[in-house]
Amino acid sequence: MYDFHFVKPASVADAVKALAQEEARPVSGGQTLIPTLKQRLAQPSALVDLTAVPELVGIEAAGGAVTIKGATTHAAVAASETVQNAIPALAHLAAHIGDPQVRNRGTIGGSVANNDPAACYPSAVLGLGATVLTNKREIAADDYFQGMFTTALEEGEIVTGVRFPIPEKANYQKFVQPASRFALTGVFVAKFSGGARVAVTGASEGGVFRWEEAEAALSSNWSPDAVESLSVSADGMIRDIHGSPEYRAHLVKVLTKRAVAAA
Repeated sequence: MYDFHFVKPASVADAVKALAQEEARPVSGGQTLIPTLKQRLAQPSALVDLTAVPELVGIEAAGGAVTIKGATTHAAVAASETVQNAIPALAHLAAHIGDPQVRNRGTIGGSVANNDPAACYPSAVLGLGATVLTNKREIAADDYFQGMFTTALEEGEIVTGVRFPIPEKANYQKFVQPASRFALTGVFVAKFSGGARVAVTGASEGGVFRWEEAEAALSSNWSPDAVESLSVSADGMIRDIHGSPEYRAHLVKVLTKRAVAAA
């Protein structure tokens, strides 16, 4: 690693001020940033620790939604009775991210801000039509994700939380890449009174996306059979040593059916 200053702000306002320094970077769990620093692929002048900010930690349910603060760990989400009772699919998703070490360090805000194309949380945010909360504004999930490792966040903007509407039904199915525990492909489905949402992670070169054909079919008939006649194009799907684009396209349909059946 290169030398850098480590800053532990006590409030969001202090964090924003610290991030105004040239080449300062936020760290919230560090599951991606720390390995990047170890490989000397980044050289920040300062790391601003968001996990020490009390107002960025916590979970609450109100007004038909569950709000999870940005520095809340995956383990805390998985263990939360509030999440388990309101959106069990979200608690299940958090419980199967990485391994215990990752779950006890990684945070929802860090995952959503990083927007790794194989991360689990982006599929829940998009699949539930959540709202990403920042120190400046509220961003709808459909406007937030803008491609691989790319979001609507501006310079110095911090994810302070995510507000998830409570669905009638939901489920997440992940085909795990054994070494990393990332999703080779993952599908989050949710049923609301106004229709269904289906979000896919791990499959596309563009990152998380909605499978709108399946949403239309499931909105009319919430059943695994509703997507039986549908197919997913392999165009734009990831090709690597773990799977071909065609394989990932096939997994999207298989996992969607499984998620609807489980929900």
